[in-house]
Amino acid sequence: MARIQRNGFLNSNGYLTEKNQTQHTSCEMGKTDYERWRLLDVKGRQTWHYLESDEELKEWPQSIADKYHLELPAPKTTLQSATNALSFFSKLQLPPGNWACEYGGPMFLLPGLVICWYVTETPVPTSHAIEIRNYLFARQHAVEGGWGLHVEGECSVFGTAMNYVVLRLLGASREDPRMVKARAMLHKLGGAVNGPHWAKFWLSVLGVSKWDAVNPVPPELWLLPDWLPFAPWRWWIHMRQVFLPMSYIYSKRYVHPPTLLTHQLRQELYTMPYESINFFAHRNSISPRDNYHPKTWILNSMNWALANVWNPYIRSNKLATWAEDWTWDLVQREDENTDFANLGPVSGPMNLLVCYLREGSDSYSVRRHRERMHDFLWVKSEGMLMNGTNGVQVWDTSFLVQAVVEAGLATDPRWKTMLVKALEFLDDQQIQEEIRELKVCYRQRRKGAWAFSNKIQGYTVSDCTSEALKSIILLQSIPGFPKLVTEERMQDAIDTLLTMQNASGGFASYEPTRGSEYMEYLNAAEVFGRIMIEYDYPECSTAVITALTLFAKHYPRYRKEDIRKALDRALEYIRRAQRPDGSWYGSWGICFTYAGMFAVESLASAGETYDNSDRMRRACHFFLQKQMDDGGWGESYKSCETGVYTHHARSQVVQTAWACIALLKAGYPDKAPIQKALKMVMSRQQPNGEWLQEAIEGVFNKSCMITYPNYKFIFPIKVLGMFAKRFGDLEIR
Repeated sequence: MARIQRNGFLNSNGYLTEKNQTQHTSCEMGKTDYERWRLLDVKGRQTWHYLESDEELKEWPQSIADKYHLELPAPKTTLQSATNALSFFSKLQLPPGNWACEYGGPMFLLPGLVICWYVTETPVPTSHAIEIRNYLFARQHAVEGGWGLHVEGECSVFGTAMNYVVLRLLGASREDPRMVKARAMLHKLGGAVNGPHWAKFWLSVLGVSKWDAVNPVPPELWLLPDWLPFAPWRWWIHMRQVFLPMSYIYSKRYVHPPTLLTHQLRQELYTMPYESINFFAHRNSISPRDNYHPKTWILNSMNWALANVWNPYIRSNKLATWAEDWTWDLVQREDENTDFANLGPVSGPMNLLVCYLREGSDSYSVRRHRERMHDFLWVKSEGMLMNGTNGVQVWDTSFLVQAVVEAGLATDPRWKTMLVKALEFLDDQQIQEEIRELKVCYRQRRKGAWAFSNKIQGYTVSDCTSEALKSIILLQSIPGFPKLVTEERMQDAIDTLLTMQNASGGFASYEPTRGSEYMEYLNAAEVFGRIMIEYDYPECSTAVITALTLFAKHYPRYRKEDIRKALDRALEYIRRAQRPDGSWYGSWGICFTYAGMFAVESLASAGETYDNSDRMRRACHFFLQKQMDDGGWGESYKSCETGVYTHHARSQVVQTAWACIALLKAGYPDKAPIQKALKMVMSRQQPNGEWLQEAIEGVFNKSCMITYPNYKFIFPIKVLGMFAKRFGDLEIR
């Protein structure tokens, strides 16, 4: 507002100057242009002003409050739509410079936490108990009455048994009609004896199942030499960090002392009297709805040998103590390296329980873990849920920065403060120190990296590091933006990324692939696929490819040959990973649409376009074949489970943005299908600039879906601006 005063549009009392007042007569009789009205508030004095000239409009942009009060019609051009969305989304930026949101979807996270709270006698605030109950009832299946693996999944024993237990632990009555319905669904599925391994583990800890039902998780695995092809250091990091504390607890066979409530649950969870159940005979019992990845005969044979021979006849107390001591040491290292935040919300409560068993309820480790559990919790209108990590701070902030830059909005002074704050956040969140005894912890190098959430959690992720690095380079290259991250710190990030390339040329997520895919024969989780080792991912590989390319453009002398070789190999992986139909399978978003957007960007970074590349043409044709009648794209999460493209019943704003970004990156020459798609996107934009939440966007391990609510802002903003840069700021009709 001060700029407008200096230019003479307003006087010191807050009125338009006489010159501009006289220009009001140019308004047509009948109705003015509502986009020219501005509400001025000077110390609580509110006056409306009509702007005549383009200069005035540029100097005094219309605010969200202006638009709200005027009930302006939907934007007519793509850039107007992008600007409206950014105006809304910018208001959600938090003081440190990042954006927050729920990261929900999985329905197996709260049970581990609440059971852990119960058995460690951790007080649960009444407010938390109320809102967790609210959330679970809000997410209860309307027809069947149970819960699934994730919020959009069909009812399963895992989801239904575990969330039923949570509700009972937090005060829900067994006679509540909703609980009666859930119990009926659980019994229809055969009761809790048909739960997967992780369910039986937690129910045994609580004392409402018996350890005989749990297939072995011996801590002796951690004593195996590293050269063995199935040694734990070769496992995917989430599998590693879950089975580490799980093996300690399994070895102790900890059971919470019985209470009246656990006695009642023993009668409620099963279809037969608890005392009559032969739990040992149910080690491999599992409902078909939970059995996404059936145990192999190899794993069943190993489990039989461990349960029937190793545990009762061979395993000595001395060996058990040695294994428990070593796993305890590794748990302590994980707590130290993350300040008790831990890798994720499955392993976190398990680490808390290990500390409780080892050091007692009043120990520092237990008190600190109890504090950290709140980092995973999120409250929304439905109630309280548990996030899939301790947030998405670095990830979403990086994507938003890139969306603004690619939309051509980064040099607009309206967004500079927002972008500088985002830059400051990314600067602060870079991991600048290595952990103690890296190799002992089986950890990947992390100096110079960024994590998915924040530096406290502290795990290197290839694509998070890449996206954060790109965002910083892009912003610091704009005149007038501060140079917060030095070239030396960027070089640290490059050094870390170059350690993460697989022999295939592709990139995985947290660390390079360490074991063979044959390790999946030992997948004991049952409800997930592709969980035992790291894999090549088009999404992660593209993030690294584009980061290395951008860095080399701005800093061409640093490790020039190493970067060139890494790019050549990574691009060859992307080309090999393309299916004959032109698609790529996605592992972190749904599914072919998500991966295709990334892979096309990789090819574009190497100069491939629709005009000169058969690969690009096949990719574009794949997308166009999937376009729906309303112009949008909609892909079901079933694609992730089956590996076959499956249409969603309705087009999705986020997936439509992904598909259009791919077409624009590929240089697809015909704007008509893109324009039709963006018409659909703009038609769903709300008057305040936002889009409403639609179907779930993300996935992990093929079978579990997870939400990315900020995607409905980030990617539409990006594609709307990209379209305007390519074809002009056209009216979309």
